[in-house]
Amino acid sequence: MKLIQKIVLPLFVLLYSQTISAQYGNGYGNNGYGNGNGYGSNSMGQMDQGSQQESEKVIPVEVTVSKVMKEMTPAINLDELQVIAISNVLKESMNTQGRILKLNATQEEQMENFKILGETTDRKILEFLNKDQKEKYLIFKEESKNPKKSKSKKK
Repeated sequence: MKLIQKIVLPLFVLLYSQTISAQYGNGYGNNGYGNGNGYGSNSMGQMDQGSQQESEKVIPVEVTVSKVMKEMTPAINLDELQVIAISNVLKESMNTQGRILKLNATQEEQMENFKILGETTDRKILEFLNKDQKEKYLIFKEESKNPKKSKSKKK
């Protein structure tokens, strides 16, 4: 019995101390410089907080696409397969827009690339639509360019 206590007690203390140490930022994965509950601080932790705040301001592509699809679906009368296909086209387009912005190109080159991307995106979307939906899509696209005019027409 005493032999079991001699083995179990140190093992328990060792495991328990690891848990406490990890809670205060001294555990694995941060090389002991932890930032847990204000104990221990480093400049890298502060820099990480700044970059997290910047990244929180960026709206994910999926959120933007879902907002567009919420407006587009009833306006064009899309079925579920069309919604999925067009969502994928829009996601691809928005990712390409991000890559174009990151290129070291002049503003004129970027504008030309955006124009080409827009035409390509429209062509891909139109492939998924029937004749009536194509007409509604073109109207929807025009109204989205001029939102003030379309709102006044609805009133």
